[in-house]
Amino acid sequence: MPALVECVPNFSEGRRAEVIEALAAAVREVPGVQVLDVHRDPDHNRCVVTFVGEPRAAAEAAFRATARARDLIDLTRHQGEHPRIGATDVIPFVPLFGLEMADAVALARELGRRIASELNIPVYLYEAAATRPDRRNLADIRRGEFEALRETIATPERRPDFGPPAVHPTAGATVVGARKPLVAYNVNLGTGDVKLARAIARAVRGSSGGLVNVKALGLRLGDRGIAQVSMNLVDTEATPIYRAVELVRVEARRHGVPVIGSEVVGLVPAAALIEAARYYLGLEGFRDDQVLELRLLEALRAGAEGTGTGGSGEAPGR
Repeated sequence: MPALVECVPNFSEGRRAEVIEALAAAVREVPGVQVLDVHRDPDHNRCVVTFVGEPRAAAEAAFRATARARDLIDLTRHQGEHPRIGATDVIPFVPLFGLEMADAVALARELGRRIASELNIPVYLYEAAATRPDRRNLADIRRGEFEALRETIATPERRPDFGPPAVHPTAGATVVGARKPLVAYNVNLGTGDVKLARAIARAVRGSSGGLVNVKALGLRLGDRGIAQVSMNLVDTEATPIYRAVELVRVEARRHGVPVIGSEVVGLVPAAALIEAARYYLGLEGFRDDQVLELRLLEALRAGAEGTGTGGSGEAPGR
């Protein structure tokens, strides 16, 4: 199997279908890249394109999509609930097969340098690719958003890692990095009170005393008239989905409001859902390889590697 990396660029456009399709098309144009998911959110005014490919192809696809976003998205006209500093707001690389985190870091830094040089968009490096400890956390880089960054980018603490100390007039700045898989998970509340959602988010997120590995914001979904706790679960092995959901439920109950639904943004690792199933279904002794699709994938992989397991009609591990 060739080396594969996942790339999950977030763009500051969730309403204009033709622009979202143009961004996804820029990725699809690159041979060796497969788009797995395109998620759009009109209230956040943001879309997320998830794709996989060999490292060089994935970096090329991310670059082309960033160039297209520069031409199609004007942040001076952009409004939405989700914080942002760029038309292409953030580009994370996630190593999958045949890659180490160090490989993803090198890829992120190379892409960041190219975006700054060829597109004249300043670039910050974050998470494992960060060159400064105060830039590992995406929220710290994005503090104040595009509007504040225009005024502060030339100061020593806000100067970008690559490119000019001035935002692109319409495309802003871009954050590029390398990280482990995360789960973007939103919980909807039976209230329109965004202050309450922010209070719950404060109680849940790790930076204000909540759960380690959880980042959370309280937002209002204008079209639906409800508030939302929007979370990034950056390590679901250490802090599983069910733990974050249950703490949101506890805090919502304390404020007298119900949880009315939730959503996953983009893709989610099977292991994270299996762990949630173990908890909510009370499964005893359940193994990951009892999931039919995972067992089938393992059999196909074994067959491709020439072990003979995949072609024997026998499931591996029996």
